Amino acid sequence: MTKQTLSIREKTIFDGIFTKYFLKFIFSVWFKLAGWQLYKIAPEGAGVAIAAPHTSNWDFVYALGAAILQDVKIYYSVKESLCQVPILGTWMMYLGAIPINRTSKGTGQVQLIKQFIESQKLNRVFFLFTPEGTRGPVTKWKTGFYYVAQECNLPIFLAKVDYLKKEAGVFHTFKVTQDKDYDIKVIQAAYKSVQGKCPEDQYPPYSGRMPQISDTEAKIIKALYYCTDIATTSEIMSKTNLEMLEQTMLDYLVDMELLERFLPNNETEETSYQLTFAGRGCYLHLSPSV
Repeated sequence: MTKQTLSIREKTIFDGIFTKYFLKFIFSVWFKLAGWQLYKIAPEGAGVAIAAPHTSNWDFVYALGAAILQDVKIYYSVKESLCQVPILGTWMMYLGAIPINRTSKGTGQVQLIKQFIESQKLNRVFFLFTPEGTRGPVTKWKTGFYYVAQECNLPIFLAKVDYLKKEAGVFHTFKVTQDKDYDIKVIQAAYKSVQGKCPEDQYPPYSGRMPQISDTEAKIIKALYYCTDIATTSEIMSKTNLEMLEQTMLDYLVDMELLERFLPNNETEETSYQLTFAGRGCYLHLSPSV
């Protein structure tokens, strides 16, 4: 007997009364007692959400709590064969499983998501990926999430569970460019300042908390993020609409390794600056979207 081809389930646990009232109340009380807070407001629409760092099973619990409290609907990829198992498969589909068939004749992940997007009016729907792929130590990310975002024309929601700050939620909506390697490096740089439950296991390696910067220094970083080339002090002042720019601010950002300084070749040239990858990662925490 031929098994039925599965598609993404429209109604899941996130649509039920149980989640809307009971689980939302439970997570609300839990977050308050444990001192956790939601990170800003969840973005609207649909997107590919990456959750990092992933070093503990508790990551999913806090991520689930943040999703329920912000009325976010989560979908995640599972082998179709598991979704075909009686009772277990039905339960997994109800929890938001995307049944992936990797055979040559099967419906692929991108196609399933595209079909679902076209058939639904989506509001706060996250197709969730953990780029590390496991709770244990790794040396690189799985970048399938980037391919899905590119092929489905979806933004990437950068989500975190930060055990140092006790924050959970999306901190940036990233729009992919034509340079995958560059985009991945920038996104990874942003996650270096997010502490997982087991920071010794996370990738990219935890580099410590993001430096404390002033509003003016944040303006400098935001202005330089869009520069395709290095910028002089005068150009930075022009882009930030600052009448005066203290050298100590630029020196501090260089010392924090958020900016790179380029000394002039002669007396007629000005010193110029460019964001490092750490600086670009810092920008993603300062701005809700690119």
